Amino acid sequence: MSQLIPNTTPVRTFDDHEGVVQAVAVFPDRRRMVTGSWDKTLRLWDLETGAVLKKMEGHRNGVLTLAVSRDGQMIASGDGNGEVIAWHGETGESLTQCIKAHSDCITSVDFSPDCTVLATVSYDGKMKFWCTKAWQMQGDPIDCDDVNCVRYSPFGELLAIATTDNIQIYNTGTRERVVSFKGHTNCNLSLAWTPDGTRLLSGGSREDPTIREWDPLTWQQVGHPWKGHTDFIFAIVIHPDGMLAASMSCEDNIRLWRLSDQQTIAIFQPSHELGCVTFSVEGKHILSGAHDHKISEWEIPKGVHPKILAITTARHACVTGALSTAEELLTQEIHTDANNYTSYAHRSFVMARQLAWDHALEDAIKSINIRPSLTGYISKGIALCGKGLAREARIAFDVASLFANQDSNTNHFLLLIKAVALFNVDQREEAMLLVKELASACPNADILGCRVLETYLRVELGINASAGARHDEAADHFTAAVNAGAPSSTFIHQTYEDLTVLFGWDLEALFLTAHQKRCQAFLSAGKPEKAFEAHKYMMETIDKTAKASCLVWSNAFKQECSVLCAANGDAALAASDYDRAIDLYSAAITLDSASSTVFANSSKAKLGKMLWIEALLDAQKVIELDSLSYLGYNLKHAALHGAQRYDEAIQAFQTMLSKLDDAPDFQIRKLRQQYLRPSEVERAIRQAIDAQLENAPLRVLDTTTGLLCDREAQISTFKMSTEYKELLSSTITRSDFHMKRIKEVVRRNLQYAMLSHRWEGKEPLLHDIQGKSVYDSELDSISGMMKLRSFCKTARDAGHNWAWSDTCCIDKSNNVELHESVNSMFVWYHHSALTIIYLSDVPPSSKSGALVKSAWNTRGWTVQEFIAPKVILFYQNNWTLYLDDRTPNHKESVTMMQELKDATGIDQSAVIAFRPSMNGVREKLRWASTCVTTRQEDIAYSLFGIFGVRLSVDYGEKQDKALGRLLEKIVALSGDITGLDWVGRSSEFNSCLPASITSYEAPPCKLPSLPEDEIQSSVSSLRKTVAVDSALKLYTQLRNMSAPRFATQRLHLPCIAFNVREVRRVRSPALETQFTYRVKADGLHHLLITTDETLVQFWPARPIEQKFALVRPWDRFLLELPDFVEPPEFAETSDFEDNTESEEDFRMSPSSPSHHWSGDYTGKQEAVDEESRAFRLLVRLKQPFSAFLLAQQRSGGFKRIASGHDITGQVNDIGDQMDIRTIEIL
Repeated sequence: MSQLIPNTTPVRTFDDHEGVVQAVAVFPDRRRMVTGSWDKTLRLWDLETGAVLKKMEGHRNGVLTLAVSRDGQMIASGDGNGEVIAWHGETGESLTQCIKAHSDCITSVDFSPDCTVLATVSYDGKMKFWCTKAWQMQGDPIDCDDVNCVRYSPFGELLAIATTDNIQIYNTGTRERVVSFKGHTNCNLSLAWTPDGTRLLSGGSREDPTIREWDPLTWQQVGHPWKGHTDFIFAIVIHPDGMLAASMSCEDNIRLWRLSDQQTIAIFQPSHELGCVTFSVEGKHILSGAHDHKISEWEIPKGVHPKILAITTARHACVTGALSTAEELLTQEIHTDANNYTSYAHRSFVMARQLAWDHALEDAIKSINIRPSLTGYISKGIALCGKGLAREARIAFDVASLFANQDSNTNHFLLLIKAVALFNVDQREEAMLLVKELASACPNADILGCRVLETYLRVELGINASAGARHDEAADHFTAAVNAGAPSSTFIHQTYEDLTVLFGWDLEALFLTAHQKRCQAFLSAGKPEKAFEAHKYMMETIDKTAKASCLVWSNAFKQECSVLCAANGDAALAASDYDRAIDLYSAAITLDSASSTVFANSSKAKLGKMLWIEALLDAQKVIELDSLSYLGYNLKHAALHGAQRYDEAIQAFQTMLSKLDDAPDFQIRKLRQQYLRPSEVERAIRQAIDAQLENAPLRVLDTTTGLLCDREAQISTFKMSTEYKELLSSTITRSDFHMKRIKEVVRRNLQYAMLSHRWEGKEPLLHDIQGKSVYDSELDSISGMMKLRSFCKTARDAGHNWAWSDTCCIDKSNNVELHESVNSMFVWYHHSALTIIYLSDVPPSSKSGALVKSAWNTRGWTVQEFIAPKVILFYQNNWTLYLDDRTPNHKESVTMMQELKDATGIDQSAVIAFRPSMNGVREKLRWASTCVTTRQEDIAYSLFGIFGVRLSVDYGEKQDKALGRLLEKIVALSGDITGLDWVGRSSEFNSCLPASITSYEAPPCKLPSLPEDEIQSSVSSLRKTVAVDSALKLYTQLRNMSAPRFATQRLHLPCIAFNVREVRRVRSPALETQFTYRVKADGLHHLLITTDETLVQFWPARPIEQKFALVRPWDRFLLELPDFVEPPEFAETSDFEDNTESEEDFRMSPSSPSHHWSGDYTGKQEAVDEESRAFRLLVRLKQPFSAFLLAQQRSGGFKRIASGHDITGQVNDIGDQMDIRTIEIL
C-alpha cells in the first residue's frame, strides 16, 4: 500500500475558547456542536455559520469530558474537580448546579440510549449512575479501579468501561458485571461501539498503541490488532454509517480507518497537540479540538466508498427516477461514440428499470461485444434475470467477478447485486441465503450492505405476503426487516446509491417503509397491541425528518389502531383478561386522544388488577372529559377504596350520588335506587355497635394508646379507624349491604380482652389513670402499674384493641355504675374475645402443678372469670404462657383443665360449656365454698352471674345477708331447694339458710338409691296391704302442694312434717363444743342430732309448750310426672345465644333434690299410669331422707335448728294420715 500523505489543512476552524479544547460533541439536528475547555466553560456553536450561540459557565475547574443525549435535549459535562453539570440541549442553560459526583477528576460521561441515565467515571475508581429527571444518584457506586472511558452500547443493554487493568462489561438492567478481560497489554484508554452493536473497539497506551476489535457475543478479539499509531490512543469514534472509524493519538494525528479491512485510509495532522475528536452527524467531516484553543473541521476524502457504476451524465436522472431523461442522455452518448461499451451497459440498466428486458439484454450484449467489462456483465445478468433466465444470469454474474480485479469490496458488492437480481426472478430463498452467508462467512464483508439488502428483500417479501392477505407472515417479514439493523439515515442512500441506480430503490425511505408496513401488517392481522408497540418503536427510532414525512400516515394509523385496541380491550375486559385489556387500552389512549369510555374501561381493567393509583388516574380523566357523568366518580370511589384512601373514597361516592340525582336521563336517575347513602350505612353500623356494646364493659382501656375510654370514646375511636371507613366505603349498594358482615367488622374491632388476677396490695384505680396513658412513664410509681401495662400489651399483641381490668375500669365511687358492673360481670367475661389469667405467684418455667397451688384459685371471683369466657389463656408472672402452652385456648388443653379441676373440683365439661342457670344449685355453691374475698359480700355477688340473677349491690350488708338474698332469689325463681342442704351455722337472714358459703364445702347428703327391681317388688307388696284409694289420695295431696317461696325473708316450705315428742341430751365424757340429742318423732325411727344450740329437753312425762318438728322438704320429682318440665334457665338468651347445647349437655349435678336427699334411683324412668306412680311414691317415701329439725317460735313460725351433721330420717310406716303442709320458717 502506498504511503499516505497527512492532511494538515482543515476546512475551517472554530475559535472562541481561551484554553485547551478537551471535549467535543455534535447534536442530532446536524446544526449545532458543543465543546468543553480547560478554560472552565462550554461553547454552543452553529455549525453552518461557525458562530457561538452560547457561552456556558458554571464549572470551577477545566472541562475534561462531555456528552449529548441522543434526543439532543441534554448536555452533561465533567471537570477536573470531580463535578458534573447538566445543561439544556436547546438553550444551553444549566439544569443543575455543580454536582460533586466524584472525589477526583471525571474522565468520561455517557448518556443511556433512552436518555434516562447518565453514567460517570473517574480516577477515584468509582462508576456512578444519575437519574436525568431528578439528577439524583441511582443505587450504589460501582468500584472499578481507575476508569478512563465509559460507553453505553447502541441499544443500551450493555455498558463498557476501560480501566487501567482491563475492560469490564456490565448488564445495565442488573448493573452486574457480565465479563472482564485484559484488553491491551498495559492500559485501556478508549472505547467505541459500532452503530449496530456487533463490535466494540478499544484503544491502548504507548506500550500497545493498537486498536482492538471485540465480538460482544464471545468477547473474543476479532482479527488482528489495527496498527498505525505509535503512542497513546486517547479517543476512538465511529462514522455514523458504521463503515469508518477515527482515532486520536498522542503523536498528534487523527487516523481514519475502514472497518471492513482495518486499513488506514487517511491521516489528519493538526498543528497542535490534540484534545478530542468526533465525526459530524452527516458523516462528511471530522471535528477535533486541540491545545491551540480551536476546533478544526477536516473533510473526509472523496472515494472512500467508490461507486463501481460510475454513470456520469445520466446518473442523477437515474437516482431521481427520470428514466426517460437518462435513456435520452445515454442514447446521445452512443450516437456520439458507437463503440462506447460503458454507455450501452448504462442504457441497459435504464431499460431494465423500465422493464424493457429485451432492449436491456440487447444493450448488454452490445456492450460486451464491444469490450467485455464488469459493468457489461452486470447489466447482462440483470437483464437475463428480468427475462426469467436465472441459470444464464448466474453465469453472467460469475463472469463479471473476473473483472473485479480481485478487489474484495467490488466482489462483495457484485454478490449483493446478484442476490437482488435473483430475488427479482423469484429465486428468493437463494437470494436470502446468499446475503446471510455473505454476512457471516466473510469477516471483512460489508456488514452494513448486507443488512441494507436484507432489509429491502424482507420488505419485498412482506409486501408480497400482505397482497395475499397473509398478514402474520407479512408482519414477520417486516419485523425481520426492522431488526436487520440498517440505520435510518441518508448515509445509506448516499453509500449505496448504486442500488438506486440499478434497481430504483428508495433507500432513504427504506427503513421508514419497513416500519410503516410492519405497523399496518400487525393491524391487519388483528393484533393492535403489537401494532401499537411497532409504531412506538418506529417513532423512537426514526429521525425528525422521517417523522415529519409520515405525519399524515401516522395520524391515520393511530386513529385506526386506537379504535381496534379499544374494541379488543373491551373483549379482554369482558373475559377478565385484565393484563391484556390494560395493554390495549393503554395503547388506545397513547395512540389517540381517547374518549371517556376508553378511560373508564381502562380504569375498570386496572381495578381488576388492583392497580389502584393507575385506575384512579384513569377515573380522574373520565371526570375531566365528562364532568356531568356519575361513572368517573364511581370508578374514582372504587380506586380510592382499593388504595385504602377511604375518606376520599366516601367523598367521591357522595359526589357520584349527587350526579345520579341530577342526571337529566331518567334511566340513569333510576340507577340511584341501587345505591345506599353513607348515612344509611352509618345507622346500620351504629345499630351493630350498640348491640355489641350492650354486653360489653362500660369502660375499657385502649391497648394502642393506653387511654381509658368510655363507650362513646370507643365508638369515636372505631369511627376513626381504617376498618370503619373501609366498611362504610365498601357498603355502597343494596346488594353490598350484609348485616352479618357489618356485625363481624364491629365485633372484630370492639372485641376486648378481660383480666383475671389477684389484687396485690394497692392496684391502679380509675382516678390514677383517668386522662393518662398507662404506657406513660410518669405512672411508673403507681403500685401494680407494671401488671396493668403488661396486660394491655399482651392483649394488644393478641390482636385486641380493648382491654378491661377490674382495678381501674370501674368507678367504684358511683353506686349505679358499681351495681351495673357487678351484675354484668359474668356477661362481660362471657362476651370477651379473650380472658387473660395472670398467675402472679407462678414463676417462669414452672412445672405442671404450679397452677393447682396458685392462690388465684382461692379468689371469690375466680370461678366466674374462668367459666364465663369462651377463650382463656394462663400467663406466668413474667407474662409468658404457662407451661409454654401455645394452644389458642387453654380450655382446649387437657393438661390445663386437669390442673384446674384438681384446684377447684370443676370438670372440664363445665368450664367449656357453662351457661348461667338455676340447675345444679348445690354444686355451684360448693364451687365457691372454699373461696375468699376481701369484701365479704363479694362471695355472694360473685355468684350473681353464675345463677343468672340480678340483685342490688350493698357493700356493708355482710355475707349472710348477701348470700341470703341470693338464695332467696334462687328459690323464688326456680323452686330449687338444694341450696338448703348444708351443715353449719344458720344465717340471721333466715334460719334455713347458712351464715357462710363455707357451709357448702361438705359434699351434699348422698343417700343410697333403691334399685328398680326392689321398687317393683315393694310396689307389689304394697298393693296387697294398701288400698288404691289411699295411695291415690296421698299422691294427689302431694301433687297439689305449692312450690317453696320466700316472702319478707320468711321461707314457705312445702314438706311432710313429723311431730317431735321427745328430745333428750346424750351425755359425753369429753369436753363438748356441740351437743348431741336423741330425737323421737311420730312415724319415724329414732335418730341423733348434733348441734351448737342448746335445746330444751322434753318427753311425754315432761312436756313443754314449744313444739318441734322433723320435716321432709317436698320434692316434686318423686311424683315421676311424665310431662314434668325442668325449671327454665334464667340467663337472658341474647347474652348466650351462641350456645346451642341443651342444659343437660353441661349440667354439673342432678337437678332433683331427691337425688341428694331421697335416695332416688338412677335408672331410667318408665312411663307409668297414675296408680302405679302412687304406689311407687309410697315406696320412695319409705326410704331414708334428709330432714330438718324445726323449733316453733313465739310468733308461730318455725326456726331451723342448725346441725353439724346431716340429719337422716326414715318413716316407720306409711299411714293414711300424713302431716302434709307448708311451714313458714323464720
